[in-house]
Amino acid sequence: MSDTSLKTHLQDFLTYLQEQRQYSAYTCENYKRDLDRLLQFLSDQAVSDWGTVELKHIRHWVISLHQKGLGGRSLQRMLSSTRSLYRYLLKQGLVKHNPALGVQAPKSPRKLPTAPDVDQTQQMLNASASNELEVRDLAILELVYSSGLRLAELLSLNLNDIDFSEGLVRVTGKGNRTRVIPLGAQAIAAIQSWLQCRAQFVDDTEQAVFISKQGKRLSPRGVQKRFELWGNQYASQHLHPHMLRHSFASHLLESSGNLRAVQELLGHSNISTTQIYTHLDFQHLAKSYDAAHPRAKKVKPND
Repeated sequence: MSDTSLKTHLQDFLTYLQEQRQYSAYTCENYKRDLDRLLQFLSDQAVSDWGTVELKHIRHWVISLHQKGLGGRSLQRMLSSTRSLYRYLLKQGLVKHNPALGVQAPKSPRKLPTAPDVDQTQQMLNASASNELEVRDLAILELVYSSGLRLAELLSLNLNDIDFSEGLVRVTGKGNRTRVIPLGAQAIAAIQSWLQCRAQFVDDTEQAVFISKQGKRLSPRGVQKRFELWGNQYASQHLHPHMLRHSFASHLLESSGNLRAVQELLGHSNISTTQIYTHLDFQHLAKSYDAAHPRAKKVKPND
């Protein structure tokens, strides 16, 4: 097997993710970026056969990336991509084992970026739009904050995914899992305002809710640049889509304390992923516990 075959099988895997697993283009690009780095490492090690890759190769690859400054979460994602690739290769009969199974990424503290607080978010969302693209931007910001959408979910949203009468939006998340999320009244109003402007940029054949001024479905980078612009102007910080999703989760958890509900709304398959948000306002949760739990109150000296 040659380097060319390595690349061919990798491309076959990416095609499988897109066409069979129906992963978004954004997710497939992340897989490609991770696995291209593995491909380069194997080439440097003169390894030209997926079947001859051993645990030691994967371990050395992870160590080399860690020495270059990559953190535990990035390395864990790369290992996950590698394991997925090898599961595919095993099904195709191209390899006999998965060398990435025995390798773990170094642990790193799970940190969330500093998301805009309630006041900053309100100030940004209460801004007035001066043109059609800003009307679109406000609809995007309202939607992400209202419903906690991931970037890929936002970009794949079609017109028939929104039910204005019921106040619901249907999104397809990771693993092609579909969930239905409530839409806030402000988000509904903002989206309806955008749809009135949208018609001048596109014809009836385009189903994407959010489009560019060229009439095409928005790209990940296009949305990220607009978030940066709004963050600099109204939140005094570098803002990206996932941060507003964090704001949605943390503000909702702070108000409700309902971790399971937040898990469902975010589309997390495992509640341990959602539990990271409990660290954002632990003092608030501790006070709620002290006030509500019958065994939490301190015993008086005379009791």
